[in-house]
Amino acid sequence: MIPALFLSHGSPLLAIEDSSYTDFLARLGKSMRPKAVIVFTAHWEEPVTTISRMDGSYDTIYDFGGFPPEMYTIKYPARGSIEIADRLAARLGQHGIQTRMDNKRGLDHGSWTLLRRLYPEADIPVVQVSVHPFLPPAEQFRIGEALRGLGEEDILVLGSGATVHNLRQLRWDMQEPEEWAVAFDDWLVHTIGSGSYEDLFRYREIAPHAERAVPREEHFVPLLLALGSKSEQSESSVIYRGYDYGSLSYLCLSF
Repeated sequence: MIPALFLSHGSPLLAIEDSSYTDFLARLGKSMRPKAVIVFTAHWEEPVTTISRMDGSYDTIYDFGGFPPEMYTIKYPARGSIEIADRLAARLGQHGIQTRMDNKRGLDHGSWTLLRRLYPEADIPVVQVSVHPFLPPAEQFRIGEALRGLGEEDILVLGSGATVHNLRQLRWDMQEPEEWAVAFDDWLVHTIGSGSYEDLFRYREIAPHAERAVPREEHFVPLLLALGSKSEQSESSVIYRGYDYGSLSYLCLSF
């Protein structure tokens, strides 16, 4: 059985800079080999859940600016899977969730920077899925619920985002994490671990420093989507935790 995952994609430099986090991702990839990956990426926003439907290789999207030239030469030519895309759309439809299909969009950096570290050979089919950041948290969770059981079929459901993602709060020369960022993640870990999902859905009202940690929801909702997809028997666990630039969180969870 493959657990659902929430992984932080942090800075795009994840693709070229080695660190304890990239070492972790390499080990994680070696520890599980799914037959396909469904990735909800924070960098693809649509008002209707949109699914990449293709069998050919994806283009690599460089949806960032001001980075070293090397970043714009990287290719991650993973193939899609029409079969998995259609199964995903059917599951969502059975839960009353509207979907659309897309056969042109490439992999954005929310997907390929992580996948390149997990599966550098790009030899596992990928289905990329959009997020709608303005849906209520309970609705995000419900979308994830439609994917329950896919892990038992060795399909990895991956939410790619960040729990604390406020670019205006970054301190580029700061090595230690900010207390407020740690406090927000502490609350999340405790709330998810205790199964207090109603509190989680009200995180903006009751979590410490929520507005500061999550100024906009697009990087947070992949966590709710991945969490919703976990089987009822599965435990939630922290599999990595770290910070860059004071408050950019690399909290990663397995469900």
